[in-house]
Amino acid sequence: MGNALVIRRNTQLAKAQRALHAAQYVRMSTDRQRYSIENQAVVIAAYAQTHNLTIVRTYRDEGESGLKLKNRLGLIQLLDDVQSERADFDHILIYDISRWGRFQDTDESAYYEFICKQAGIKVSYCAEQFENDGCMVSSIVKNIKRVMAAEYSRELSVKVHAGACRFASMGFKSGGLTPYALQRVLVDEEHQPKGILRKGDRKYIQTDHVKLQPGELKEVTVVKWIFRRFLDVKSEQALARELNRHSIPPCSGERWTGPKITRILRNENYIGNIIYNRLSSKLGTKRVRNSSDKWVRSEGCIEPIVSVDDFLAARKIIAERRVDGLTEGEMLARLRRTLKKEGRLTPRIISKTVDLPSHHVYRAHFGTMRNAYRLVGYLPERNFEYMDSRHMWLHRLSELQSQVATQIEKAGGQVVLNGLADGLRVNGMINIYFRIAQIEHPARDHYAPRWFIQRRNLPDGWIVAMRLADRSTTLLDYLLVPTIRTDRNTIRFSEKLRTRFRIVSFKTPGALVRSLNRRLASLNTAAPTKLRPPKTPRKTDHPKRSTGRARR
Repeated sequence: MGNALVIRRNTQLAKAQRALHAAQYVRMSTDRQRYSIENQAVVIAAYAQTHNLTIVRTYRDEGESGLKLKNRLGLIQLLDDVQSERADFDHILIYDISRWGRFQDTDESAYYEFICKQAGIKVSYCAEQFENDGCMVSSIVKNIKRVMAAEYSRELSVKVHAGACRFASMGFKSGGLTPYALQRVLVDEEHQPKGILRKGDRKYIQTDHVKLQPGELKEVTVVKWIFRRFLDVKSEQALARELNRHSIPPCSGERWTGPKITRILRNENYIGNIIYNRLSSKLGTKRVRNSSDKWVRSEGCIEPIVSVDDFLAARKIIAERRVDGLTEGEMLARLRRTLKKEGRLTPRIISKTVDLPSHHVYRAHFGTMRNAYRLVGYLPERNFEYMDSRHMWLHRLSELQSQVATQIEKAGGQVVLNGLADGLRVNGMINIYFRIAQIEHPARDHYAPRWFIQRRNLPDGWIVAMRLADRSTTLLDYLLVPTIRTDRNTIRFSEKLRTRFRIVSFKTPGALVRSLNRRLASLNTAAPTKLRPPKTPRKTDHPKRSTGRARR
């Protein structure tokens, strides 16, 4: 074996072998096309034999649409091998242009072929009646074929959508998830039931159709209870808590939530109606909401679970508390009432209050929550001064990180960026992180100032922090903080506790870097000292009273 011939890359022999090697790419759109892959492989194999090529690689995408590159792992891997020069072949064999893709932008299809061509790999379409040799006729026919492949998808999309709308108007289910407490039943062309379709089952006979009917009695009982209970408490969150308290499983996920309850209350399937085409997403585009005149409605096609009166009453409650049409003045008036009732305002309080828009809506109308709070006369305890100057301090912190890294390298240390924790790794073993030490509750001038540093479960090392003062408008000093192994995400300290936490203060960045270099030089393999919490004073021991009883 020591004298065995080893073929190296880029040698004449290796290039000669690559010239006779080919990779095949096969794709089918749905798993119903059972023999599509095999049919493509047969034609490709015949083409390879005719041209004296050996197929050494196979890239395949099964059940994937050709509209986009996303999720086509086979084609993605093929392009990656070509671009990274890992390909051991000079030919790519494809059944026809539509298998390469039905991209709606024909330039995208041409671009992926250009990537292969640029790497010196020829793309051949085995079932096409032209040779992909780059001549004028070949280029014209190839572009026409690409347009035809894209147009086929557009025409098919229109036909499929029209058929789905027609079947929905006849009371049949046209795709989508099955709602809670309902089940799919397979019926023949005469509407006679043939069996229940479980999750993952599908129909295979073209004349069969799918209808909805009430499912398990336990789930049907839950839906009836949801509607009756909602008319009393008028809160989806309260219903979700009650269902979770009784360990009743939802239709999806592990727990009930308010939005899941809302979807049930708004679903007309439970009174026997089907509404189709509320949302649409054609040819992989972004999903859009359609106007009500484009909806397809079929009434009385499902056995109802709840009464129409209960459904309309629940819909009225939901409609009356909608806040879409509120003016900004009304939004602030409702926010004042909530402040008077709760005594404070937070995004969580705003979102859970029934007649208030969410805090995202307030932020969109007034720019920031701070502006909304100011307009209703509320001054929160949160340090908003830091938020106003946050970008400036983060820029200063980035400059400090660059300065520290430069000085450590000048002292002979090896520094690399630790991207996961936003810091530096020195000599392959010491971690240095950079944070802002914000002052806590700056409005409480009668309290001793306290600062906090966000640590987020940092590994062992040091934190270099810039400590702010005067409502986060000035820089007080620079701190060197050892990390602490704790479940808490925040380090809080006052000036009195700073020394107990072994946090060292420096007036200038130069003094901090010199101290840091001395500490790095003294460390060989030992880990940095961990932060210890302050010791609590021991209580005075009181003499034990004699009870007269002997210990057993």
